[in-house]
Amino acid sequence: MSSKLLVLLLIFSLNLRGCLVLASDPDPLQDFCIPNPLFGSIKTAHLSILPCKNSDEATTNDFVFSGLKSAGNFTDTGLATIPVNPTVFPGLNTLGMSFVRADLKVDGINPPHFHPRATEIAYVVQGRIYAGFVDSGNRVFARVIEQGEVMVFPRGLVHFLMNVGKTPATIFGSLNSQNPGNQKIPSAVFGSGINEELLQKAFGLSLKQIGTMKRRFNPKT
Repeated sequence: MSSKLLVLLLIFSLNLRGCLVLASDPDPLQDFCIPNPLFGSIKTAHLSILPCKNSDEATTNDFVFSGLKSAGNFTDTGLATIPVNPTVFPGLNTLGMSFVRADLKVDGINPPHFHPRATEIAYVVQGRIYAGFVDSGNRVFARVIEQGEVMVFPRGLVHFLMNVGKTPATIFGSLNSQNPGNQKIPSAVFGSGINEELLQKAFGLSLKQIGTMKRRFNPKT
């Protein structure tokens, strides 16, 4: 049974007073769509559309990306990431995927975060990484993965990385959306402007402690 037929059957089985919402990257309607730099992007309420240039103008270079040969700039958590999406790699546009190179210094971490629109598969290029995710029942699935191993992080679930080896580590992550989003938990909680009284009650922290956390995750405050 085709996926389209399954969707139709599901729709007809719903109570007419209900509603059904489906969300994913749309299927491509052509072989490829190389963004036309002359038009930039079209902003809508939910996404940016990258208009295609004439397919006759596409070149091999549009489908090759050379920006992952070395690590990016490291943060104070010992993490360096290079996200790759259609804005830097035109050949990815409309193909429903993106990827990232993540490097971690010894003891470096990628703090808990999630991608609202994508599942991620992480491949360890080198090093030993403590990696895992938390499901909606607050169960942790985590272990140390080493060079050559792969771990999957389901869409929308909080996940994390920590270098537990004695040498720097490198991971390549592949995501099944060209715009997966990246919501970092510490920044979302303490760097977004949530009412301090609510944070006090939620975490049992003093106003001074909350102020410290806000300065750390939102330097503008």
